[in-house]
Amino acid sequence: MQRGATAEIDLSAVSHNLRLVRKVTDNRAVIAVVKADAYGHGAIEISRRLLNDGVSYLAVAYSDEGIALRQAGIDSPVLVLFDKYNFSDCFEYRLTPVIHDVQTARRLSEEAKARGRRLDVHIKIDTGMGRLGLNGERVLDDLNAIAGMDGLNVTGILSHFSEADIADRSYADEQLKKFTLVRNECLRSRKSGILFHIANTAAVLSFKSAHLDAVRPGLMLYGYSPFTEAGSERVAVSDGQPSLDLRPAMKIKTRILSLRRLRKGTPVSYGRTFVTQRESLVAVLPVGYADGYSRALSNAADVLIRGKRAPVIGRVCMDLTMVDVTEIWDVAEDDEAVLLGTQAGEEITAHEVALKAGTICYEILTALGNRSKRVYLP
Repeated sequence: MQRGATAEIDLSAVSHNLRLVRKVTDNRAVIAVVKADAYGHGAIEISRRLLNDGVSYLAVAYSDEGIALRQAGIDSPVLVLFDKYNFSDCFEYRLTPVIHDVQTARRLSEEAKARGRRLDVHIKIDTGMGRLGLNGERVLDDLNAIAGMDGLNVTGILSHFSEADIADRSYADEQLKKFTLVRNECLRSRKSGILFHIANTAAVLSFKSAHLDAVRPGLMLYGYSPFTEAGSERVAVSDGQPSLDLRPAMKIKTRILSLRRLRKGTPVSYGRTFVTQRESLVAVLPVGYADGYSRALSNAADVLIRGKRAPVIGRVCMDLTMVDVTEIWDVAEDDEAVLLGTQAGEEITAHEVALKAGTICYEILTALGNRSKRVYLP
């Protein structure tokens, strides 16, 4: 038996979600975020599908993710968002680094001159995230200094919202205002051909004035919205546009390892946090926290078996999880159990699982997707 779960990835859902990005952004350039192995969906297959659908830019967190794309034969521009760069990788694999400070820019410039090459770069402006990027009173001076360095082609300037996914958009407005001042100054100085981008999924959906030259959707491509309550991925967008029907691309499933008939008063799993209140039929699933199914879901989550909800009982173990199937008719060993996704018209979303685990859907997708065997549907 295979350890853990299978992640079934629906590539047609990714294509559908990309079409929605284009619809709501009036066909702006799309920089598709495929970091963290495409949020657990598999960066290589997801990137191939998105490129086939016309996306021109990909974004990863670190250079090793970009190198993996290159080694898989992916030739499109790859933006590296966060790395402390191995400069030879940038040139050897034609990666586009995001520069966060003047010192890094100088070192890249020196490497470019030594190689007799030019390197495309983007520059990050910290408008209020407090993480990485040019900041302080010298932002424009530093930006102009980098733009004037030998061997560097500044092809993009970006920032990142701290909280574009809440109803109160006042802080996001301030961030956009700061970024717009930089953009306007660049346009006045005739710096042409530069992509300005700040809009993540939340801003794509709710902040049209932030769409600028390009957008950077991540979560939305995989079928989820940061605004959505558990149970629906149909989300309203700004400016009176019709709601968008996002389609989750990931289904996590396994099969029942064993069925056990337990008497009333029998404790289940470590610590006896669950004790049967009746004679119960319990299904044992070959998935645990080592497989990305959080221990925080102990006595809290449901799985789907034969289209019915089966509650998790007792503590989630390293390798196993128990669920109560007493109310499910004709259940059998080897039946499919769905931890995330749909079955017979019933659905468990990443938002629902995240709510019960006390986290966010990003963590659920990456944890389960990265630790499951993936299969792809066209």
